[in-house]
Amino acid sequence: MEQLDRFLTRTRIAYFSMEMAVRPEMHTYAGGLGVLAGDTARSCAELQLPMVFVTLVSRAGYFKQRITADGQQLEEPDWWRPEGLCTPLDAMTGVRIGERNVWIRPWLHVLKGPEGGEVPIILLDTDLLENDPADRELTHWLYGGDDAYRLKQEIVLGLGGVRLLRALGFELDTYHLNEGHAALLTLELLRRGAGPRDQASGVGPVYDIGQVRGQCVFTTHTPVEAGHDRFPYELVSRLLDSPVPLGELRHLAGMDAFNLTQLAMRLSGYVNGVALRHAETTQHLFPGYVIRAITNGVHVGTWTHPVFAHLYQQHVPHWQHEPELLVRALLIPEDEIWRCHQLAKADLLRRIAERTGVALDPALPLIGCARRMTGYKRPLLLFQDLDRLAAIAAKHPFQVVMAGKAHPRDGLGKQAIRQLHEVARALAGRVACVFLPDYDMELAQAMVAGSDIWLNTPRPPLEASGTSGMKAALNGVLNLSVLDGWWVEACIEGVTGWAIGEDRHDEPDAVVARHLYDKLENTVLPLYHGDPEAWRRLMRQAAAHIGSHFNSQRMMRRYAAEAYLR
Repeated sequence: MEQLDRFLTRTRIAYFSMEMAVRPEMHTYAGGLGVLAGDTARSCAELQLPMVFVTLVSRAGYFKQRITADGQQLEEPDWWRPEGLCTPLDAMTGVRIGERNVWIRPWLHVLKGPEGGEVPIILLDTDLLENDPADRELTHWLYGGDDAYRLKQEIVLGLGGVRLLRALGFELDTYHLNEGHAALLTLELLRRGAGPRDQASGVGPVYDIGQVRGQCVFTTHTPVEAGHDRFPYELVSRLLDSPVPLGELRHLAGMDAFNLTQLAMRLSGYVNGVALRHAETTQHLFPGYVIRAITNGVHVGTWTHPVFAHLYQQHVPHWQHEPELLVRALLIPEDEIWRCHQLAKADLLRRIAERTGVALDPALPLIGCARRMTGYKRPLLLFQDLDRLAAIAAKHPFQVVMAGKAHPRDGLGKQAIRQLHEVARALAGRVACVFLPDYDMELAQAMVAGSDIWLNTPRPPLEASGTSGMKAALNGVLNLSVLDGWWVEACIEGVTGWAIGEDRHDEPDAVVARHLYDKLENTVLPLYHGDPEAWRRLMRQAAAHIGSHFNSQRMMRRYAAEAYLR
């Protein structure tokens, strides 16, 4: 407990997230939500914000992706051991789940910033001898199992997390919910602040909703109503030992189903989306609530390739602590930007050769696209018309590198991975396409730094924010993206990158694909091959304009000023 003592007196804000990308060896994340949480923690350490982070230990990770020769995704456990990376804390708390008490033990990981700042990360673990064998696995599988398993995990995170922080000695003013997975913590806060039952009227206990709203900040990420966690009340009443009677719970979380997003919105005094466009979309989904917008950012020190980091340090001292200074990258010689990019590209090409046996051409532009393999991301949009794509490559040669995982229960996502492998075989000899298996934090770092063009093709308005393109821009990689999420705010056509199509939501996929082909054939690829000086100028502009604004330091300063200090 000595490692924790130095945090207890100053910490006033708790940040809860089901997943968190702390470091690559800790398999406690699945994708963008967890990476955002990790970048948040890294910036809080550097800014020395008084925060503690809470997540699950997720011993078996999300999953390790293996791809068969015919493109089938196979999932394997991605085990890691908290010992050596985390310190077990001498504390324990319990939650009632169904008919049993479930005990939770915390692990501590202290995340350190480059200038001495640090924040504690608490990882919740139920793999204890005191628990029933089934309950010991509740913190093993990130997003695994059925609805019952998922609800049990969210009870551990929300109710258990708040109780454990109190048992450890934290005295907190603010609770930040990163997505609805942690919404059950609001019920624990209600229970803690409930007044006694009125003996004369028999009414009560009295819950102070206003007090809880004053304590809670909720960031929602899912832009479609169907994407929010819902559970039938039969399951909730069977598993959740709620301090709030079922009738009142329906009033807070929805009459037809237990909606964690609605519960979080109802009991949070500050609610925000993760981009301006996303806040507008969320406002339509949940009328009656005030939805603010704090656009996501990325941690510049984590996502900038070492050669670029050295370059920035030479020309823009203090760029990591104050990324807004990166606007001065406009003064860096373009040849230096290009030299660093070529080194980062060589690193990626070497990794591709090691993983796939394919040697790509360093002289040809490399289109990178990596995303969660699911329908609204449209991973196959680039390959709508293979003959057109091959004809473009015949005039302006290019190559493609792809990566991404499909959720084990997402049949369409798995089918997309199979089709991508079929496409790569069909294009062999005309366009080199490779798929890198087991997309993770380390592979993402290589891809966003080593690609020449970063492609993003979501179906608007379903991209909440997206951050991979921000990471790419830090390394001088140019974005070619549909106008959705953060790119609506960042795109200055021909200055920071390019838009695919118009800013509208009703264009069929085939039309958007034609826009993409037109932009590649007539603008992007001719510029790369025909005007290298102009291309390098755009690289410098993207790094300066995007890196100086779309960073997690700016994001957390806004949270501190607008959400935490209300």
